[in-house]
Amino acid sequence: MAFDTRHIAGYRRMAFKRAIAMVTALVVMLWLVILDLSIGPSGMPLSDVIDAVLAGPDGADRATATIIWYLRMPQSLMAVIVGMCLGIAGLQMQTILDNPLASPFTLGFSAAAGFGAALSIMFGAALPLPEYLITPIAAFAMTILACVIVYGMVHALGETPEILVLCGIGVLFLFQSLQSLLQYLASPEILQQIVFWLFGSLLKANWTSVTVTSLVALACLPFILHDTWKLTVLRLGDANAASLGISVGRLRRRSFVLIALLTAAAVSFVGTIGFVGLVAPHVAKALVGEDHRFAIPLSAMVGAVILASASVFGKLISPGGVIPVGIITAVAGIPMLFLVIYARKRRSS
Repeated sequence: MAFDTRHIAGYRRMAFKRAIAMVTALVVMLWLVILDLSIGPSGMPLSDVIDAVLAGPDGADRATATIIWYLRMPQSLMAVIVGMCLGIAGLQMQTILDNPLASPFTLGFSAAAGFGAALSIMFGAALPLPEYLITPIAAFAMTILACVIVYGMVHALGETPEILVLCGIGVLFLFQSLQSLLQYLASPEILQQIVFWLFGSLLKANWTSVTVTSLVALACLPFILHDTWKLTVLRLGDANAASLGISVGRLRRRSFVLIALLTAAAVSFVGTIGFVGLVAPHVAKALVGEDHRFAIPLSAMVGAVILASASVFGKLISPGGVIPVGIITAVAGIPMLFLVIYARKRRSS
């Protein structure tokens, strides 16, 4: 009886801790979005921003409504959506590979997107499509192509985490080499465009990109939620998961496709953004544990917080010319990763 009482008390403490973490992450995320909307070259009081948001895109103050709803809002929402996609994809990647250093870009998806973008920037003018659509379509298509290549190699060689990682690394170096070849052949003007895309910037965001990325994420969501329990069990090892009736190979394949779709949707419009998918899952698991019912939504919100923070920081240090968020996340991700490693070491000791 005493054991049951202690067990119930411990469960309640954990549930309270999880609830606090989820609510805090949500509040911080919303606060950062409002703060991000209030920062810009034109300057705007926070009260005016809140009024403009509440008034909607058809508000009486047309100048403020235009700035908030058509210039800043897509970028702020894109930071949240992309951060969520990368956070969820990173958690799933670390789970199916059983590797704490895995991220959405481990299997070469980022390099494939970069190659697709570089290809479209160099030769896209020959296609009968608007320029703002060619690069995202090419980046998305190449990311899916990388997924198909890795999937085919894994299907032929064996569906194990080790084979998956090795095939992914091979595809990563393949597309990085092709990307470097295009940069070498490009003219200085084209090279500048390619490099800027690879930096990762929210300045490319618009309502079209927000809509497309949101639709892809929402389409993946039911499958992600359906597998939360299975992914939690997979953390106990393949043998334990199989003993409970879970088809481990099928689960990995399904998760692999979802990771590819989420990553492709995230990077196609805004470019390469690193470290979010690596750090966000570790922060989430440190706060709520390995249970994916809580780790998935928290990892999504932490990813959104990281990217929204990078957007705010970039605007603060360079109001006239916003620093690409990909550079900020890469620099800030290093100390964040060290902090996560230190926290894991303290818990295990």
